[in-house]
Amino acid sequence: MSKRTLALLAAITATTIYGINHTIAKGVMPIYITPFGFIFVRVVGAALLFWGISFLGPKEKIEGKDWGRLVLAALLGMVINMLSFFKGLELSTPINSAVLVTISPIIVVVLSAFFLKERITLNKGLGIALGFIGAVSLVLFGAELRQDAPNIPFGNALFILNATAYGSYLIVAKKLVGKYHPFTLMKWLFTIAVVINFPITFNDFLMIEWTTMPLWAYGVVAFVVIGTTFCTYLFNIFAMTELKASTIGAFIYVQPLFGIVFALLTGKDALTIVKIGATVLVLVGVYLASKKVKAKP
Repeated sequence: MSKRTLALLAAITATTIYGINHTIAKGVMPIYITPFGFIFVRVVGAALLFWGISFLGPKEKIEGKDWGRLVLAALLGMVINMLSFFKGLELSTPINSAVLVTISPIIVVVLSAFFLKERITLNKGLGIALGFIGAVSLVLFGAELRQDAPNIPFGNALFILNATAYGSYLIVAKKLVGKYHPFTLMKWLFTIAVVINFPITFNDFLMIEWTTMPLWAYGVVAFVVIGTTFCTYLFNIFAMTELKASTIGAFIYVQPLFGIVFALLTGKDALTIVKIGATVLVLVGVYLASKKVKAKP
């Protein structure tokens, strides 16, 4: 099997894990573990795992001038991003989260235009508008009467905050990715995230009743820490060594499909006209906003 084939399998596996995570992670919240308690377990577990494999990478020192950018990247990517996603997942539904987290490319385009002065073409402008309409439609009109989703509009708004934080993280971390080995970056990003998250999440972590938690709930926690956090980063890193960034980026269109299908098959969510319409608008918007314009000869 060629390295390119393995890279494609790695990218597909990472996307699949992200897609089914929307349903799996919600299954234990808030009955067995609160969203913030879950984040404490997630960042501590990921930090330990990345430190455990860091010896496989080169020994690197972070330059003094890069620590500020590293802290900001951790704040955006491993604090605001994760806290808003898991809290939103508690309040809303798996399908809503699977759709709304995919607007990150649109956020990147908007922020790049604002901070990096990148030009917004007609296609990108139309994509931003469609994605925005789809996202707002879910927030304003996606409410349902469900016991496991007590505040869908607010949960959906948190998914948009999650996507915004992650899009900002990609821009902030861009210079660091080209300068340091992924293992070096991940171990320090998650270590900083543990420190920042500690005062916010530790009390919720102490409330977890591990002795009364069923075995399947332990499996969910392990899946989120090892699968959704640790493995997906490793798979995406490997995929980046063999595939173009545009190829990897295309997998974001598959994530909602995996998320929606898994949620429907497990009976954890249902499709509505609003969800279908919003999904189409968001995916078309993401496609137009992230589509590269061919240079004229």
